Amino acid sequence: MARFIATQSNRRIAYERTEGRSPGVVFLGGLRSDMQGTKALYLQDAMRKAGHGFLRFDYSGHGESSGSFVDGSIGDWFTDAECVLQKLTEGPQILVGSSMGGWISLLLARMLPQKVAGLVTIAAAPDFTEDSMWDAFDATQRATLHATGQVSLPSDYGEPYVITKRMIEDGRDNLVLRSPLKLPFPVRFLQGTADKDVDPEVAQRLLDHATGPDIRLTLVKDADHRFSDPKCLKLITDTVQSVLREMG
Repeated sequence: MARFIATQSNRRIAYERTEGRSPGVVFLGGLRSDMQGTKALYLQDAMRKAGHGFLRFDYSGHGESSGSFVDGSIGDWFTDAECVLQKLTEGPQILVGSSMGGWISLLLARMLPQKVAGLVTIAAAPDFTEDSMWDAFDATQRATLHATGQVSLPSDYGEPYVITKRMIEDGRDNLVLRSPLKLPFPVRFLQGTADKDVDPEVAQRLLDHATGPDIRLTLVKDADHRFSDPKCLKLITDTVQSVLREMG
């Protein structure tokens, strides 16, 4: 059963935590996903068996947390994640970020490096509001966004995404591929070559842009954005466990 923690802005963030030894693992989900997703639950089970602490949570406007999705932005979801990381964990953690969670985890790593022992991303989508949304909008969509404050985008995962002007503008304040990105700990980027939501070129760009002593990119042929078939789930778990072994 979910528990709740309040942010400084009084947003109620739902979370579930498994106690275990350090370093623990924190899972950060993607846009419009929640902590009941396949990857989060699979990794939680694996970490429980391995005896490591594990934490998963819902951003505001997602899952069981308070708020409406259309009122949120990257900055809001980053501060949700920061609150969870600071208040619910002790010492450096292994961050596992999926899609948008990859962007959020990179923001955490940049702003709170002392809380990060390692980083694993799955189809990371850094700067997607600018590079995948705004850059792809046609003149009509941009005009609609300016006139009404929002635009709807089709989704393969259910209802259309409502993208707000605030989300686009706030995303510009949180970009990570336009300034130095130092990652001084083990970093593993996982990416499927058949991903239709995040082009594999984004993973290559992230690899080229980030600096650190131990950064690797693994491409999985024919894996899609969900990255949730048995082989992909095992790869995620094996990758996290390999990072944990490097921690001693």
